[in-house]
Amino acid sequence: MENNNLLEEAKKYGFIQDQQVWLKEFMTYPARQVGEVKESEDDSLLYFAKRFEMFREKVNNLLERIATSENKGSFLMKVLHMKEQVGNYDALGNFEEIFYTLSTAEENINETIKQNREKNLSIKIGLIQEAETLEESIEWKETSDKMKELRATWIKTGPVEKELTEEIEERFKAALERFFERKKAFFADKKQMTNRFYDKYKDLIAQSVALQNSEDWEGTTAKLKQLQNQWKEVGGNLPRKVTNQLWTDFRKAHNHFFDRLKVKITNEKTESKEKYYEVNLAKKQELVDEASQLLDRHNLGDAVKRAKELQAEWKKVGPVRPDVSDAVWERFIKACDKVFEMSSLEHYIRKRQQASTDKPSDTDGIHARINALKEFIKSDKQELEVLESNLGKLSDAPGNETFRSMLQGKIRNFNRKINTKQELIEIFKEQLTTISK
Repeated sequence: MENNNLLEEAKKYGFIQDQQVWLKEFMTYPARQVGEVKESEDDSLLYFAKRFEMFREKVNNLLERIATSENKGSFLMKVLHMKEQVGNYDALGNFEEIFYTLSTAEENINETIKQNREKNLSIKIGLIQEAETLEESIEWKETSDKMKELRATWIKTGPVEKELTEEIEERFKAALERFFERKKAFFADKKQMTNRFYDKYKDLIAQSVALQNSEDWEGTTAKLKQLQNQWKEVGGNLPRKVTNQLWTDFRKAHNHFFDRLKVKITNEKTESKEKYYEVNLAKKQELVDEASQLLDRHNLGDAVKRAKELQAEWKKVGPVRPDVSDAVWERFIKACDKVFEMSSLEHYIRKRQQASTDKPSDTDGIHARINALKEFIKSDKQELEVLESNLGKLSDAPGNETFRSMLQGKIRNFNRKINTKQELIEIFKEQLTTISK
């Protein structure tokens, strides 16, 4: 509003007397002084008119908040406070209009409160009736939850008329107390009844604990199994939490004994297995030693025959420890390979000699064998290169694993045969050295 209009409003509702600014009487409020003239009369009137505009803006803001709020009752005291300010707020303006506006807002809020309290009364009567239908229930868990739910709803529900508050509060409280007192008495009786079962369980636990470190393995096993059967026969309706704890203590003692028994059995099996491995290793070492001396103790034909016999015996001997298995097998198969390679070599030499009319000297015979072995090695290496090439070309597809393993096995065999032939060459070289001396 422009200053001229405000000044007119100020003069309409106020006046100057003896350099004092006065608000005219309205409704039942008498005229009263609201301030003093500071500069000019018009400036003073205008100042208090602007104060009225500020007061009216506060009122309008309050009304807007009330209009948009779901809990209108919470604004009642603010409205009453504003109405009180109508009679003592220092300003010039149409306070009567504001008074009636606030009075209308007060009436509307009171009507809303009245309606809400009627609604609250209806809700609380429904809660009382529901609680009273449940107060004789024996469904302790479900009804307890429901009663707590009803009580939570009761607390959330707003107030009712003051003259009815005490009556309905007492009626609702009585229904809840009736149920919870019955529940308390029931569980007190139940506790007395279940103490007997509890004591039986505790006795079985004590007996189990007394046996858990026993060294009488067979006798204690039978006693503990008997206690387990007695446990099943106790019965009772102890709380699940208590039953679980008792069972945990009972099972702990039994587990302790049977874990010790398991360790004892495992140790015995391990000792037996180690002895079994040792016996097998001793047998295989004997076969290795014999295979290593075949060429020294037998003629070649007998050595070949005996090597085959030793291989058959090897298959009958049981396993040895994994950490020595490969090593002892390598020693054995190398010793046998040496016999078979020597046999193949001698067969080849005999065929060559049959084709010749000249009888070779010992030195010539040794040289012939060395050369033959070198040719054999050359042939083996060619085969080995083919195998290694095939292995390198093989893809990593899972379907190739069987073929890959076969190639790797053949490669190992050829390497072993080549090494064996090289060892035979060294033996023959030593023979040449001996002859030359």
